[in-house]
Amino acid sequence: MVKAYLRYDQADAFGVVVSSDANICYDNSGKLLVAGALEQLKVWNVKQGRAVHALAPLPSAASGSRAVVTAIACMPNSSSLVAVGYSDGSIKVWDFVEGSCETTLNGHKGAVTTVRYNRASSLLASGSKDTDIIVWDAVGEVGLFRFRGHRDQVTDLVFLERGHRLISCSKDTFVKVWDFDTQSCIQTVVGHRSEVWSIDVGLNETCFVTGSADLELRVYTINNQQYQEEVTIESARAHSRKLECGSLPQNKWEVLRHLGDIKRQSSERIVTLRFNGSGTLLGCQVAGKALELYAVLDRSDVLRRAKRRKSRKKEKALKSGRKESDGNEVSQADFGGIAEVSQFDTADDFVATDHFQLLQILRAKHKIRSFSFSPGHSKKGLLSSIALALHNNSLEVYDVQKENAARVYTIDLAGHRSDVRAAVLSSDSTILMTTSHNSVKIWNPRTCSCLRTMESGYGLCGVLVPGDRHSVVGTKGGSLEIFSITAGEQLKTVEAHSGAIWSLAALPDGSGFVSGSADHDVKFWEYELVQENDNATKQLNVRNTRTLRMAEDVLSVRISLDFKYLAIALLDSTIKVFFVDSLKFFLSLYGHKLPVLCMDISSDGALLVSGSADKNIKIWGMDFGDCHKSIFAHNDSVMAIQFVHNTHYVFSAGKDRLIKYWDADKFELLLTLEGHQAEVWCLAVSSLGDFLISGSHDRSIRRWERTDEPFFIEEEREKRLETLFEAGLDDAHSGMHMSKEDFPEEGTFGVAGKKTQESITAADSIIEALDMAEAEKNRLAMHKVERTDAGKTLVFQPNALLLGLSPSAYVLHAVSSVRPSELEQALLMLPFTDALKLLEYHLEWIPQGNQVELVCRVVSLLLRIHHQQLITTVSARPVLTLLQGILHKGVQQLKDTLGFNIAAMSHMQTILLPGSDALFKDAGKKLLEIREKHLGEKNKITATQRKQKRQKQSAA
Repeated sequence: MVKAYLRYDQADAFGVVVSSDANICYDNSGKLLVAGALEQLKVWNVKQGRAVHALAPLPSAASGSRAVVTAIACMPNSSSLVAVGYSDGSIKVWDFVEGSCETTLNGHKGAVTTVRYNRASSLLASGSKDTDIIVWDAVGEVGLFRFRGHRDQVTDLVFLERGHRLISCSKDTFVKVWDFDTQSCIQTVVGHRSEVWSIDVGLNETCFVTGSADLELRVYTINNQQYQEEVTIESARAHSRKLECGSLPQNKWEVLRHLGDIKRQSSERIVTLRFNGSGTLLGCQVAGKALELYAVLDRSDVLRRAKRRKSRKKEKALKSGRKESDGNEVSQADFGGIAEVSQFDTADDFVATDHFQLLQILRAKHKIRSFSFSPGHSKKGLLSSIALALHNNSLEVYDVQKENAARVYTIDLAGHRSDVRAAVLSSDSTILMTTSHNSVKIWNPRTCSCLRTMESGYGLCGVLVPGDRHSVVGTKGGSLEIFSITAGEQLKTVEAHSGAIWSLAALPDGSGFVSGSADHDVKFWEYELVQENDNATKQLNVRNTRTLRMAEDVLSVRISLDFKYLAIALLDSTIKVFFVDSLKFFLSLYGHKLPVLCMDISSDGALLVSGSADKNIKIWGMDFGDCHKSIFAHNDSVMAIQFVHNTHYVFSAGKDRLIKYWDADKFELLLTLEGHQAEVWCLAVSSLGDFLISGSHDRSIRRWERTDEPFFIEEEREKRLETLFEAGLDDAHSGMHMSKEDFPEEGTFGVAGKKTQESITAADSIIEALDMAEAEKNRLAMHKVERTDAGKTLVFQPNALLLGLSPSAYVLHAVSSVRPSELEQALLMLPFTDALKLLEYHLEWIPQGNQVELVCRVVSLLLRIHHQQLITTVSARPVLTLLQGILHKGVQQLKDTLGFNIAAMSHMQTILLPGSDALFKDAGKKLLEIREKHLGEKNKITATQRKQKRQKQSAA
């Protein structure tokens, strides 16, 4: 009989406040902060410091892994919708209030690096590592077009609302302007000497800023007048000046013109450039600890600075007696003429430094990964509120004033500042202790809530004292730190070793523990209560009872549950087994080619399993020390290994980010658990084996629970082979490794979507619906013939699989069931014969008025896809002729219906408006009118007071 096992699945992931792979952004209220936490999207309440929502996509059906969040953009016109880009190239639109995924968009072959909405929230643009830019219809949930032309990763995007355009930047040092009407690149801006990392546009789209590794910010003016063909009489004079000084663009496609550069204070490359919501501040984040804040000056300040600059230039020229290029001396009259002619009407009259002024430099204690301006209204005296995502897994919020910035909120208690090095569960698995380089945290493993945070040294290992009120941590400095869990403080530090303590193993009787260190010593420790400094209460202490000197560094120690054997892993790649009572040598286990980093002894004391830096695990018999099996387990060093209590099932974790589940009796791999995004350092299996905890370099702590779903070894082996096969196909067809000849032509565009498993399934469902509908039609025709021949009434039994629908309605149901984002790819995979059948059904759908928008989209897509074959196929001509007659008629009928409904609703609004007694009807408009009235009265009073004051002064 084939043995069945129970599956383990990831139940939760915690310990990550914010990951460095994605940006952060505020929601429209300014109260919630949206941040990526590896594969999760976390929504933080800034004031309360807690995560109010945590959203994660379902694991991949092929590999079981989850993609990491790489880009975030909140929808401007929504309070709860946010677009999230992932490392697998997908984009999901989440409603974090409902906790649901509204849309999934698949089009990129590489990780999504940036996403941006336009102001109307109707369009969404995304850039990726595959060098492509895709513009999506955010309302219709479909891809509009794909822009190709960059030669490296797209780093940032921004919309130009007035010109219906998009600007992109890339690591290929180019900035490109794309036109939506022509679907092509209309301008390529060169001049950057290194990768362009970020761009942004001002509030009124008059100023455009780029940031790279150069020491300057490049500022450009935006030409929004390219479609003006006439110059008014009032602007004729200014127009002539522009022509004389050459400030007009050479052609209408020159959208960006270089205005000047702004010298930055930091020498590190720029990561993010963003204007605040009001357009008065520009944030420049570098790849370090600094955030430079620039004030965007208003028109009057710009004119004053430009005038002062020209005045200084004139005085300097007059003082030095500089001559013009034609040899004539520059006189004051000449400069006066220039000043008189140039009234700052042209862009050449200004430089970049006239528009921007360095306000202050905000310096954090750790590297800044991302920042976001709060869209909410600032308090009196505050310029803005800024949230920072730091490299040490924390969020900080600063209130920015004119002179300085003060930190007001910090979110850091929900995770470690660095990687999790050790994880220990209590005897009843109700308490979890984790250690990192500067703190020890106590968690509830079921609710994933942090109960205690205590400062410590660099903790490498630990044990919980029986009773679960105290814990002992071994540090990299060689000391043992004793903590009180109930009080949440460190009680004592014992200098135990002169080298790093790599392993602690609790004694089975609970009286103490054993420590192994890099100073070659293995020490036995005993718990004791000591009264110190005349305190009334006794405190926990540890006392060294025995010491075993080894010849090499001790990397791991374990004691069998029967208190008989002590196993010690040494730096010389061997494992020494001693008797616990006499410390006499018993066995030497050798076979690993590199040092053994972890090991464990089964509950019955029969097996010892070891994991090494040689990527292998070995299963040893404890009776004679023979190696039962050597298994190539991981693609990198094995860092943790542990038996499930009272079984011979083993969990192993490695630097290859995987956790594997083994049967040590059959030497079979049972499961591979994927989820961590970096090296896995530690494991902790519960006493009942119902869940396990893992800690990683990605700072996440994950709980894997045993489910009731059984599985068999052969099935899992087949799944792994299928996954490897599909991964090989993806690598063969992906464009991630392209040569120079494989790059697309400069400035071209293509189809927005890509083939996915969902689109393949959708195409199969449409083909199956067409076949079933055709079979049903044939059955119906045969039934009519049989009824005519029999001369009596025969009851037709319809196919139950058609859901009680007619063949035509069933095909329409199948087409409408396809997601809009997958429809184009699904129709691309239809054979021509099936596409022709689908076109014939449109002759029935359009006159009936069934889903006219969807039907028209399907017709247009099929005509574009199979255009050449349709025009050369004689049997298709009658269908196309009939479609031409009814398609426009059906669309016009729908437009007439919509127009009639809109007119009727407007008429009803006009009728109901006079009778409405709403208290706050048109409150916003009335408020503006009142404010304008008061402002006018105030200005009149001020003017009257000034006039009276002048009269008094003249009289005096």
